[in-house]
Amino acid sequence: MKYRLFCSDFDGTLVRADGTISNETKKEIARYTEAGGIFTVVTGRMTSSILPRVREFMEEGIVVAYQGAVIADLKTGRLLKNACFEEADALRAVRLLEEGNHHIHVYTDEGLFVNRRDEMLNEYERICGVTGTVKAEKLSDWLIKTRPPVVKILVMIEPEKRLALKDELQKKLGETYFVTCSNDWLVELMPAGQDKGSAIRFLSEYFGVPKGEIGAIGDQLNDLPMLKEAGGKFAVSNAQEELKNIATVVKSCEEDGVAEALMIAREGK
Repeated sequence: MKYRLFCSDFDGTLVRADGTISNETKKEIARYTEAGGIFTVVTGRMTSSILPRVREFMEEGIVVAYQGAVIADLKTGRLLKNACFEEADALRAVRLLEEGNHHIHVYTDEGLFVNRRDEMLNEYERICGVTGTVKAEKLSDWLIKTRPPVVKILVMIEPEKRLALKDELQKKLGETYFVTCSNDWLVELMPAGQDKGSAIRFLSEYFGVPKGEIGAIGDQLNDLPMLKEAGGKFAVSNAQEELKNIATVVKSCEEDGVAEALMIAREGK
């Protein structure tokens, strides 16, 4: 086996536009694991959103959520890693986003909290299978009052504006934050160092698999740190160009690209 551990992004990579995972891809995941491989989903989704989806085709294993900040045992839900923002850093980011009148999501151990309800939020909830709690007060005031541990902060924005906002936030917030895009209409903020690359390093140590024997596949900018750390770099054909420039390009998510990459990982060709 060429890659003994394989890490796959979820949305836009493993799951199709209609929210399903093809039977062929599920079968190839089973072939890979039966041959001794370790298959892991690495996503920006909330833990509560991704665990039920992975349990549709796997009973045991490890799942990485929140861009690498949270890592959980698939069967029990037990957390192996649970990182979050420093209180001051979370508050600073939320205040900056409030100044720009953005649509903001704040993720804590207790759930998803938002500053407005609109069609974008309704669609997000439908796709992810979660429900956001709309706060009547400013999210920054709520953070000061309740001081919850914040795992991730997200902005929902029109696709044509997302890259400009990503660059603006990274410039204003600096190296204490990791700012990325996980979808055409999402900009995500994490503590620096909590990205999918950190997940590869954690999994390499946890399973005792050298990074050169780890394969990874994705489609969006938030997958770049993961691909850069992995020995086997794969991108679905619907991926952003930045990924395709450094990876082996396989079929699209609609055409079982993950299954194709897993065959390469398993058969070494």
